[in-house]
Amino acid sequence: MIRNGIDRLEDVGGRLLGGRRVGLITSPTGLASDFTSTIELLHKHYHLAALFSPEHGVRGDQEAGALVESYTDSLTGVPVYSLYRKDSKRLTAEMLDQVDVVVYDISDVGVRYYTFIYTMLYALEDCAGAGKPFVVLDRMNPLGGAAVEGNVLKPGYLSFVGGYPLAVRYGLTAGELAMMASSEMGWNAELHVVPCEGWERGMLSPDTGRLWVPPSLGMPRFESALLYSGTCLFEGTNVSEGRGTAMPFEMIGAPFIVDPHRLAEEMNRKQLPGVRFRPVYYKPTASKHGGLLCGGVQLHVTDAHALLPLETGLELLYTIKNSYEEFAFLPPIKEGGRPFIDLLGGDSLYRDDRVKLPDLLEQFREESAAFALRKQAYHLYK
Repeated sequence: MIRNGIDRLEDVGGRLLGGRRVGLITSPTGLASDFTSTIELLHKHYHLAALFSPEHGVRGDQEAGALVESYTDSLTGVPVYSLYRKDSKRLTAEMLDQVDVVVYDISDVGVRYYTFIYTMLYALEDCAGAGKPFVVLDRMNPLGGAAVEGNVLKPGYLSFVGGYPLAVRYGLTAGELAMMASSEMGWNAELHVVPCEGWERGMLSPDTGRLWVPPSLGMPRFESALLYSGTCLFEGTNVSEGRGTAMPFEMIGAPFIVDPHRLAEEMNRKQLPGVRFRPVYYKPTASKHGGLLCGGVQLHVTDAHALLPLETGLELLYTIKNSYEEFAFLPPIKEGGRPFIDLLGGDSLYRDDRVKLPDLLEQFREESAAFALRKQAYHLYK
């Protein structure tokens, strides 16, 4: 039986949390194997003094990118302090005064763009500075702990969608990443990782036999999360990444793609491993191109272990970019900022017309191989 850290809390909880005021960073994925929430378990068995909310809220009631305000949790009466505020995404001294220890329990997707890991790393650094212990209730990486893909984020490209020099698909659990950052950054945090039990690095989410709980509304299925490694890059373009449909990150299209059959045929000719492309038409109900008919493709995962989602996403992005003159990278969100594709990519190479895709992929393979070696020092699992 495979168990996450929360399922082992009774073994170590007394030592780590007993007699202490506990602060919890969590989301709807903070669940024990019987689907009891981590909030409920800590509120029942320990002194849960504060909840700290990441993007989407501790109950998952906030849209992607929506700022979260502080409030009182209606089910427990525990105050909820936002870590996704307009002015900051950090723990303040006032927040830390309310607790003696901070616990993190969120299921991530194992991709550099996803913001929960930076909420964790910011909090870990803040706790280290305040002398507060930090506990990670570790969870399996749904994309496994073996495969690594993509370039490593470069200096000067730090943002909340890329807050640490990781490969795009980084192959670490939250606990392992916390150990890496604390060591590499010299934070010397009092870090305690409650490890998973029974999980092995080569396991993807479907291999574990556990039910999929969406970490956000944009990740309704495992396939969404797997493809997200590559198709999230379309968020930096004028092409729809499928938000506003039932299959975000699985359907890619735009109003100017009027012949999706041609696009699907061109992509299938590439014979990319683990994926097939099907022509589709769809109207997003919200987000990019909301209410407009888009032509495009749906990506069907045929072999999750063989699929290279980042390389697949780049192959699709470059094919659309080279085939449609209407394609464009989006401008910076704020004046003087970097284009969003640069923040997602952690580099400006993605939009450099002088760089050809085969050369880009080869460089990324070299960077991911080096990162795979670098991260081995922090592995907790075989």
